[in-house]
Amino acid sequence: MMRPLSILLSTAYLPPIEYFFWIMKADSIIIEGDENYTKQTYRNRCEICTGNGKLILTIPVIKTNGNHTKIKDIRIDYSVNWQLKHWRAIVSAYNHSPYFLFYRDALEPFYIKNYKFLFDYNSLVLNMILRVLNAQKSIEYNNSYLKKALPGMVDLRYDIIPKNKSNLNSKPYWQVFNTQTGFIPNMSVIDLIFNLGMDSKDFLFSQ
Repeated sequence: MMRPLSILLSTAYLPPIEYFFWIMKADSIIIEGDENYTKQTYRNRCEICTGNGKLILTIPVIKTNGNHTKIKDIRIDYSVNWQLKHWRAIVSAYNHSPYFLFYRDALEPFYIKNYKFLFDYNSLVLNMILRVLNAQKSIEYNNSYLKKALPGMVDLRYDIIPKNKSNLNSKPYWQVFNTQTGFIPNMSVIDLIFNLGMDSKDFLFSQ
């Protein structure tokens, strides 16, 4: 009998496929809520496929206590209209994907309403994606920083980051700009959802 798998993740904005691979695999999921904010990570950025290749979308943030600001206290900066920029980029990238019209109504509200804190925004987006995937997963959020993972827990907080090459050997699937860019692995999970639709969950389990 396999031992239950417990994982520790960072919060993330429209997380990459690797992030959801681990969520699907895990029996217990904890998201770190008391770490200091780390820049240039998926905490406030995602990557989507366009006709010119990979495009990085970053949520501008306000660090109220500088580099020692807790992730749960990071505020979203609305001094620039990043929501309009991100949504236009997503529409441009996926408007011709097979399932964009089917799922756009689930995602678009997050680019209309303002949310004060990045952590809360990411959590709501994550729950929406899990509903879209029809994945019955319970997410816990810790309120006291874990310096290291507990026994039997896989710590992925600083492993699933843009500068690290993904260890997930993802099988290629059809992407909108395949003929122009070739297959680009480990994009945001919305790339998978807009292209595979209801088969996305099975794809994640098959990895």
